[in-house]
Amino acid sequence: MKVFALIIPLLFLATFLFAAARKMRVYDSFTEGVKEAFPLVLSVFPYLAAVLMLTSLFTVSGLDEKLLRLLSPLFRALGIPAEIGPLVLVKPLSGSGSTALLSDILSRYGADSYIARCACAAYGSSETVFYIGAVYFSRTKRKKFTAALLISLFSYFASVVLCCALCKIL
Repeated sequence: MKVFALIIPLLFLATFLFAAARKMRVYDSFTEGVKEAFPLVLSVFPYLAAVLMLTSLFTVSGLDEKLLRLLSPLFRALGIPAEIGPLVLVKPLSGSGSTALLSDILSRYGADSYIARCACAAYGSSETVFYIGAVYFSRTKRKKFTAALLISLFSYFASVVLCCALCKIL
């Protein structure tokens, strides 16, 4: 196991040695790259702030519970266990929130249960749609956010349905 802990430092060392052998100015190249990070942070910040605020409002307002109640019959019909409903709703919005929900599901139902397998598969088969969208669309010129968002949410939901179906079979 100790060998795996050395992989990242060894990659950095190998990159540094390769650059030094080619007589590149490593530190200058590094600082040039860092200079490009500041405008990126400034351009992404408004989108990330909006996503974080909307996520908090979604939860604090109780809209998540109402939406979950509304979608419960659909989830049941598609084979998504009711116990993972909150995870299904939070995952597109918040990575840390969905991690907390997954941890709660695992501790409540056990890691080998059908519910936990569905939750893990749903968690692992997707990404935080709104966060990734915010980062991506902050850097693009063409902003067709609605279409991309709808496609992303549909594919996320389809992956959850498929994951739960596969967990039932396996």
